[in-house]
Amino acid sequence: MSTSRLRDFSRIVFFTGAGMSAESGVPTYRGAGGIWKEYDYRRYACQEAFVRDPEAVWEFHNYRRGLVARCAPNLGHQIVARSGRRSARVTVVTQNIDGLHALAGSSEILELHGNLWRVRCDTCGVKQQDGHVVREVLRCDGCGGWWRPDIVWFGDYLHEPTLDAAQAAIAACDLFVSIGTSAVVYPAAYLPEYARKAGARRVEINPDETPASELYELHLRGPATEMLTRLADGDAELLA
Repeated sequence: MSTSRLRDFSRIVFFTGAGMSAESGVPTYRGAGGIWKEYDYRRYACQEAFVRDPEAVWEFHNYRRGLVARCAPNLGHQIVARSGRRSARVTVVTQNIDGLHALAGSSEILELHGNLWRVRCDTCGVKQQDGHVVREVLRCDGCGGWWRPDIVWFGDYLHEPTLDAAQAAIAACDLFVSIGTSAVVYPAAYLPEYARKAGARRVEINPDETPASELYELHLRGPATEMLTRLADGDAELLA
């Protein structure tokens, strides 16, 4: 074993999930206190629900916006962003929709599940980027169709060009760091396999073991911010 730091690598991919933003106060989905323990996705987070009652779906998503708007990037987000401002080529591949990586200053971000602060017209397909506010105008100015959150709901397919770009970035990296992902949502849960095939060093940051843990060489069991600090400072051993 040898001690290495993030700066020792030239092409890094950070693969982030709900655990990345939990320390910022963003509600998780499936863990203890997860949002789907309290709300039924079949009523608020699928296309069928939106077609049936778009106003109810928007009431829920504006509630989510209100929760996330009170959250700020944490130290982990900042470490990831700083890594990209050094010599390394850093790509963030995230399952999160909260926009906190961008707020922290990361520039190369692939959002697999969309963005809570972006909308698209369900009729004509045009998109708009919102600020971190609740949305009051629910119909498209151009065609009168309903705006819908530009996020991947249950039953939706991932945006194929984004998924392709994520796979390409992972296949070309020399360090792959998974942070706070449950490894149960496909096809995102398969992405670490591309890093393994590419021979990249692979680090899993998660308080608990996951179904994908066997794909990683190093497991840092603890909060994202603390474990990323260890990795950034070189206080974590990576396989030589």
